[in-house]
Amino acid sequence: MFSTSYIEISKSALEHNIRYLRERIGEKAVFSSVIKGNAYGHGIEQFPPLVEKCGISHFSVFDADEARRAEKCKSPDSHVMIMGSIDHEEVEWAVEHDVSFFVFQMDRLQAAARAAEKLGKKARIHIHLETGFHRFGFESEQLDEVVDFLLKNKKKFVIEGICTHYAGAESISNHVRVKRQIVDFSEQLMRLKDKGLEPKLRHTACSAAVFNYPETIMDMVRVGIAQYGLWPSRETRMRVLKNQLNGNGGGEKGIEDPLKRIISWKSKVMNIKQVDAGEFVGYGTAYLTSRPEKFAGIPVGYAHGFSRSLSNIGQVLIKGRRARVVGYVNMNAMMVDITDIPDAKPGDEVVMIGKQGNDEVTLSSFSEMSNYLNYELLTRLPEEIPRFIR
Repeated sequence: MFSTSYIEISKSALEHNIRYLRERIGEKAVFSSVIKGNAYGHGIEQFPPLVEKCGISHFSVFDADEARRAEKCKSPDSHVMIMGSIDHEEVEWAVEHDVSFFVFQMDRLQAAARAAEKLGKKARIHIHLETGFHRFGFESEQLDEVVDFLLKNKKKFVIEGICTHYAGAESISNHVRVKRQIVDFSEQLMRLKDKGLEPKLRHTACSAAVFNYPETIMDMVRVGIAQYGLWPSRETRMRVLKNQLNGNGGGEKGIEDPLKRIISWKSKVMNIKQVDAGEFVGYGTAYLTSRPEKFAGIPVGYAHGFSRSLSNIGQVLIKGRRARVVGYVNMNAMMVDITDIPDAKPGDEVVMIGKQGNDEVTLSSFSEMSNYLNYELLTRLPEEIPRFIR
């Protein structure tokens, strides 16, 4: 294995998460697995075949490049949907390959019509409505123009869906804004139906909305972070666990986390270094030994996704015990204190994220130490790190 670290994906944990989420969503709604950002760092090439074995056959990506990658590794019966960027020259590719895509501006709608006419094949589109996020979406006053265009070109389109996205469904601080979006979407949907537009799928719910606004579970949900065993926010997790506790009469079983993290990130000890008291370790003067200390060199640094902000505070597991990062995290390496792990030796497994023995470095604790979101940490893991299914 020509790599300084590797990632393991737990098949059993994923299966558990999908079962749990299916219970929350119900059997009728389409489960769209969101695999943007290299499947949230888990590997866009590895993830679709794994999720398909759990009965999922719909995938959401952000752009045309991700769609191409997903098309190469999914089964022929699965479908890919682009939620964001697709250039006009890429629209033709999407139509040709039955890839559906969000439409939220007139020039993209017009490009889709041209591609459909050229190929003699209908474009599968999702009409994205602006409901208060103010990022993407047709404004309410544009709907008449959109409807007129679609009705005049009805032979060129399949209206796969009508959708929107919520502005922070993971936080109670956005409650009023999200509630307004829910009402606004419903009103705009009725307007479109009154004008003769009937989508196959209505979809607005992401992971956070599934938990916090179950009324938004419509014909399809776009589940991202939760399928990977992580919560959209600590607030969402606490709300779900509280409800679970109350539903189980306060029993011990009621406080078990229903989501299981599926990713582990591991490396190995590269070398051992003994340093006397009163010496600086690594670049500059970031760490000074206060006693004779022993350190392990780990061939992982900020170029591999282990943030420099974890200098002197990050932790890894070696021999089932915690070892603290000392000095600065370098581009390709870091040092950790193993003074109290005397039997550590070169070649020993090092866990940056995951379990070892009776201890665990969770992604949550990892992100809290670095001030990064779970999402950001995961997507910073380079694509070239090998990923294995376990």
